[in-house]
Amino acid sequence: MKQATLGELAALVQGNVLGDDQLKVSTVNSLELAEPGQLTFINSVKLADKLAASKASACIVPKVLNDFTEADIPLLQVDNVDLASARIHNYLLAEEFQATGIHERAVIGADCSISEQVAIGPLVSIGDRVKIGDRVKIEPGVVIGDDVQIGEGCLLHANAVVAYGCTLGKRVVLHHGAMIGSDGFGFATDPQTGIHVSKPQVGTVQLDDDVQIGANSCVDRAAFGVTHIQSGVRIDNQVMVAHNCVIGENSILVGQSGMAGSSTLGRHVVLAGRVAVNGHVHLDDGVRVAALSGVHNDQKKGAVVAGMPAVDIKKWGRAAAAFTRLPDMLREVRRLRKDLNALSKKMHSSDDRTDAKE
Repeated sequence: MKQATLGELAALVQGNVLGDDQLKVSTVNSLELAEPGQLTFINSVKLADKLAASKASACIVPKVLNDFTEADIPLLQVDNVDLASARIHNYLLAEEFQATGIHERAVIGADCSISEQVAIGPLVSIGDRVKIGDRVKIEPGVVIGDDVQIGEGCLLHANAVVAYGCTLGKRVVLHHGAMIGSDGFGFATDPQTGIHVSKPQVGTVQLDDDVQIGANSCVDRAAFGVTHIQSGVRIDNQVMVAHNCVIGENSILVGQSGMAGSSTLGRHVVLAGRVAVNGHVHLDDGVRVAALSGVHNDQKKGAVVAGMPAVDIKKWGRAAAAFTRLPDMLREVRRLRKDLNALSKKMHSSDDRTDAKE
């Protein structure tokens, strides 16, 4: 098991150690589950009691909090606890790549160029003219089509599929069951017979460096040209990206969100769970869309939207609050209508008596 001193970890994340900087830890764990020899983390003074009860040997805390300076264990002070703990955890879990080669039960096509520094498991199927770089790990059951290119450091988990002609950059991660390069959903309907005629999807998919695709997510190939997922993008499980979409750098698509054909995202866009983006819509840099929203038109840089159709999130909040008051408002309208009818009848009765006197 890999170990590191608090001093080494502080240098890794530009932090400060309060206490023994030579203390060695082996991994990161939660306050409740941490054991001696492990490092935990805390963001709030409200968790001070839990820190006191934790068995962890050291704790990552924010630099802005001085309430833990009297803690019984060494502290690692950092600017951003979440970021620092993630980097430290990855560092402690990192293992040296083991090039086990190509398993005897893998099937390799013709004219492939595969580095010797690979780990290709059993029941992997690789098509013709495939290029695979150094330190690539391909787990059992993965299917790779013809003319695929896979950059160095990629990890393809079990049962992922990369269809023909697609390109993966460096350090791409495909989780279990991810589907890259399936045909886009395109067809023309004969108005006389109602028959749907599929349109050939002859483009491809390009995943740039450091992209991660979640389990059972689909990225369709372009009808023409390229469906392009740019560097640093994170796509959660069960996400749908349609043909000819473009997703800008470091954007995030959360579970069960979906993008219709030819929609595009700028950089650092966030689609929360079950967001739907209409076709041919562009969301500019930094746009954030709340969960369960439907985006039907272009969104400007930095917009934060919600609802169906999506509007400014403050406006949506007011509308949602008003919606919850609709039953009370309806009862009030009915009462006012009843009072108005009674008043109208009274006025008509008075007019009739006046006419009779005249």
